[in-house]
Amino acid sequence: MAMAVDFEALHPPVQKVVDNIERVIIGKRHTIILALSALFAEGHVLLEDVPGVGKTMLVRAIAKSLGAEFKRIQFTPDLLPSDLTGVSLYNQREMRFEFRPGPLMANIVLADEINRTSPKTQAALLEGMEEGSVTVDGQTRMLPKPFFVMATQNPIEYEGTFPLPEAQLDRFLLKLHMGYPNRLEELEVLNRLESGHPIDEIEPVMSAEEVLLLQGKARGVYVEETVKKYMIELVNYTRHHHDVYLGVSPRGTLALLKTAQAYAMMHGREYVVPDDVKYLAPYVLSHRMILKPDAKYAGVKAEDVIAAALNGVRVPVLNEGGVR
Repeated sequence: MAMAVDFEALHPPVQKVVDNIERVIIGKRHTIILALSALFAEGHVLLEDVPGVGKTMLVRAIAKSLGAEFKRIQFTPDLLPSDLTGVSLYNQREMRFEFRPGPLMANIVLADEINRTSPKTQAALLEGMEEGSVTVDGQTRMLPKPFFVMATQNPIEYEGTFPLPEAQLDRFLLKLHMGYPNRLEELEVLNRLESGHPIDEIEPVMSAEEVLLLQGKARGVYVEETVKKYMIELVNYTRHHHDVYLGVSPRGTLALLKTAQAYAMMHGREYVVPDDVKYLAPYVLSHRMILKPDAKYAGVKAEDVIAAALNGVRVPVLNEGGVR
């Protein structure tokens, strides 16, 4: 069954969120939908792009649309792990230690310029992303639910930065790029911001409890066996490609499965189709492999390997119920 999933109608509650965000973010519908896919798949996003294209505003618009607690962390070289997770302070009046939560204790967290802080602080953030909890003074504290991190990094300026190792990049469900707006979109930005910012006017259209319900619904989306095998074949292709030093791990296969389930749920379907997998694969898998040095020097990109996999692996054919 051939389906143009990019143009399918969205599930009505999800459509309301997307419409609300588009009052602020213009011309980036695919990026909005992909970011929400990560949220509903209980994953996190790495947004790599140049300054000024709306990365921060996208996260703020998502947080305001969901009525969720939002915290922004500006990563700098002197930032400490305790600046993220919080610290226990001694209360002399009560004669006991009290925990003061850090900005990581929020529903939606913007980790701005994550590559400008030390690996130790990066590790504290990634622990919270992976485990859903942080350890402070030997005590494990659970993070609120839903919990969604969107980290940004500038791909241009590398002086004074600490690039994320490939093993840590693997913790992000999706890696996205926003890109510049076209001329008409940029004109619309100017018109909308001429007398004020629309971010100040948008109201919540979904609660945190509704987000949790949709996350649970996404986990229940059916994935037919042949679609799972299709995912495995795509991932296996990267492990044997001549330009790849280290292919996508099983964590990447699971990430593709979870994202496809969330994406299908967002489009009102109870099953995943191969077109979901084909559309999502570049965003889920490209940052999870290491290319050989000579391939990098030759200008080969990870996206090229994923494109070759999508062209080289046979696509399963499903009927209307998502079953072969």
